[in-house]
Amino acid sequence: MAHRIGRRKNVKKGFQFTLMAVGASGLGRTTFINTLCDADVVPKRECDEPESAHVEEGIKIKPYTVELDEDGVKISLTVVDTPGFGDMIDNEYCFQEILGYLERQYDDILSEESRIKRNPRFRDNRVHALLYFITPTGHSLREIDIELMKRLSPRINVIPVIGKADTFTPVELADFKKRVMEDIEHHNIPIYNFPYDPEEDDEETVEENSELRSLLPFALIGCEEEITVNGRKVRGRQYPWGIVEVDNTQHCDFAKLRFALLSSHLQDLKEITHDYLYENYRTEKLSRSAESLPE
Repeated sequence: MAHRIGRRKNVKKGFQFTLMAVGASGLGRTTFINTLCDADVVPKRECDEPESAHVEEGIKIKPYTVELDEDGVKISLTVVDTPGFGDMIDNEYCFQEILGYLERQYDDILSEESRIKRNPRFRDNRVHALLYFITPTGHSLREIDIELMKRLSPRINVIPVIGKADTFTPVELADFKKRVMEDIEHHNIPIYNFPYDPEEDDEETVEENSELRSLLPFALIGCEEEITVNGRKVRGRQYPWGIVEVDNTQHCDFAKLRFALLSSHLQDLKEITHDYLYENYRTEKLSRSAESLPE
């Protein structure tokens, strides 16, 4: 009962949710973020000048916050973009920067919790989910994909997605999804797989989570432009062979992923972050501190 009352209070005052998007340049990360928020949240990258095109700038971590209203529920959504990831020959620095950012948010909470008097204006900036954009190679996961997901999954809910999925035919896409999931299983990468317990959860939850799990990795198509289809305006792309609609669940998984992130699984992602990922980090950190104390 107390849990339901807490949930009602949250709905009334709204939610705070933080999402990180990671992937190589050219996979539609910026377009996805702007499509997700239905606003120009992340500015589009300017074309490189020929003189400076060869210069490797390295990764940048840029949070953007937008206020959304999802069916009357207010969500303060922060999207953390990571331009420059995967652009360098040695990506060790990228891994360290992202991991460092995630852990700094945990450190801030740990520090706030240990204060005698809490700061009423303190903002919890822990990142609740990471969308990792896989390059649509049609083969299998690359070394950088495996390494990133393995290293970050102890700190964050990793959700793999395929950027620019409209480069595949339906058969090619199904085959690529299967290979990616086989790789994830083979390398024992603990992604967020919409967990459920058939014995504990109700039939509706099992069905919903089972369907979302079957869609992994989510096939995404981003597009901010609208086109007219049968007299109605839709977000999509016109190709010589036909039209791809961003919000059509028959064409891609964008709508189902958006609903999971901002509605059905928002609370679950937050709870796993706090109760499991943060608690594990906290235990590790405090254990290390205790070990370093002189006897």
